Parts: sequence; C-alpha cells; structure tokens
Amino acid sequence: MMTKGRLKQMNDRLLTVAVALAALTGTAAQAQTVLKFGHVGDPGSLYEATAANFAECVASKAGGSLEVEVYGSSQLGNDEEMLQKLKLGQIAFSLPSSIMSSVSPTFGVFEMPYLIKDRDHMRKVRDEMGGVFVDAAAEKGYRLVGFWENGFRHVTNNVRPVNVPADLEGIKLRTPKGEWRVKMFQSYGANPTPMAFSEVFTALKTGVIDGQENPLAQITSAKFQEVQKYLSLTGHVYSPAYIATSQKQWESWPGEAQTTLADCALEASNFAYDRSAEMDQSLLDVVKEAGVEVNDADKQAFIDASRPIYEEFGTQVEGGQKLVEDIQALAGS
Repeated sequence: MMTKGRLKQMNDRLLTVAVALAALTGTAAQAQTVLKFGHVGDPGSLYEATAANFAECVASKAGGSLEVEVYGSSQLGNDEEMLQKLKLGQIAFSLPSSIMSSVSPTFGVFEMPYLIKDRDHMRKVRDEMGGVFVDAAAEKGYRLVGFWENGFRHVTNNVRPVNVPADLEGIKLRTPKGEWRVKMFQSYGANPTPMAFSEVFTALKTGVIDGQENPLAQITSAKFQEVQKYLSLTGHVYSPAYIATSQKQWESWPGEAQTTLADCALEASNFAYDRSAEMDQSLLDVVKEAGVEVNDADKQAFIDASRPIYEEFGTQVEGGQKLVEDIQALAGS
C-alpha cells in the first residue's frame, strides 16, 4: 500500500513535469507566432521587395519568436477588405496607400498634387510629422507601424499623350478609392473610376477603362505596359504606403515584439525610399521597351490647375490648411 509520503512525492513530480511541459508549450507557441501580412503588389513590385525586407528583419531581430508571412497580389483581399480583416484580427498587417484618405480625412493631404517634392522631403514628413497620421489612424482603430512608399504617380492611357490637364478630357481613368483623387481628376476633366487594383489589368485590356495612374513600380509589376499605349510622366501625386495593423492587435503584442516590429518597419522604410529611387530609370526602360510612347508632362500646367483642390481641402478638412502649410515648410528645411 502506498504511503502518504510516497504519494506526495509522486504528486510533486507530476506537478514538476506539468510545469515543465507548460513552459515548453509556451516557448513553442512563442516560437510559432506567425503574423500574416497582405498587400496588393504583384511580383517584382516595390511592395513585394519592401515587405520581404521587413519580414527578413523581423526574423533576424526576433530570434525566432516572430515570423512574418507575406501574401502579395491581393491574395488576402483588396485594400478595403484587408483593412476590415485587420479589425477582425484575421491578418496582422496590410499595406494601404491612397485608401487611407477614406479612413480619415487627415490622410487626404497626401492627395494634394505636387505636395511632396522628393523622397528627402517625405523622410522629413515621416520623422517630424508622423505622429499626426499615427493619431489619425488610431482614432479609427488602426495602428500605423511605419511609413513606406507607393511612389510618384504617372498617367497611362490608350487615348492620347497627356501633356496638360485638358488632355485628360473625357478619359475613363481608374483611380484608387479616395475622395480627393477623384475630385482632382474631375477638376482636370477626366472621368475618374475608382476600382480595386487587382481588377485594373483586365479593365484596361477589355476597354472598360481607358487608363490609370500609378507609380512606375506598380505599372510595370502589374504589366500595364502590355495593355497601354501612352505613359505621361506627370508625377502628380506622391503616395506613401503605410504598414498597418489594428490598435487592438498592437496592444495585445508584448512590448519587445512591438519594438522589434517598429524598428524593422523603419529600416524597411529607408529601404523602400532607396530602392524606389534606384528602380525608377530601369522601370522606365521596361515601359519604353514594351512599345509604349512616353512623354514628359507640363507639370506647371498641372500645378496651376490644382489650386482649387488645395482651397477645397483647406476649407473642408479640419486643420487642412495648416497641415498643408506644415508639410510644405519641411520641403526647404
């Protein structure tokens, strides 16, 4: 018959084993923390390269406790769908760009034509004013972990070269879903048609739309040069991209994980600016080699035509005029 002392020893051993197993299970769970990251960029895009850089950085800095799985080409949905999935906790990160102006009016400032002069200017906006946009996103339940790049946008179409705004008259032009981009192209005389990025190639090929506007990295990776006749280098808008999660998810992650993710997001931001600058000329060559006619647009004509949209933004969006002025002031600082 087992004595009480012997029974206690066995129970103590069982408890020790249980605690050890729980610790091992916890460690395994930590090592298997996988963060799904979705974006709309196609293979060869700046989005793909930047997200890969971020994932590699996290794997290196987290020592195996975090893994970022990247899904491009709208595999996890379009931008709007992925923003909803962030709120539901179904994915950890997405990479919205222009659509953020539909989330909060504050982001509409990046829809103002020719506001961002170059990437050094954008770095200053990121470093000195980033908190303004982090706070605006937080009010809507999102956490911006970093500022990446979509790029300087240009117009492609199958109707005619675009040199001045009047050349856009009547052109059915795909735009992202954002109030101010639509208003801008309406003011230029185009017929803007908001559409998910994943639908654009087919719409161009079938003639549902005449053209679109995007950075060169998105144009070439999506192979729009195969279904477009003209590329006009308008550079009308610089679009940041934002690595985003939900505020709820962010607050659930340990402080060490938050630090790693934020540090890697910043490293990836600098990578994106440098890589995009390197890619611009080679991507332009890709477009030309496809037989697309390329022209330099009259940017001053577009700037002159953009004054009404600035005035509307300044009066319609609370604090809009000051936001524009603060960003403009950083261009020469």
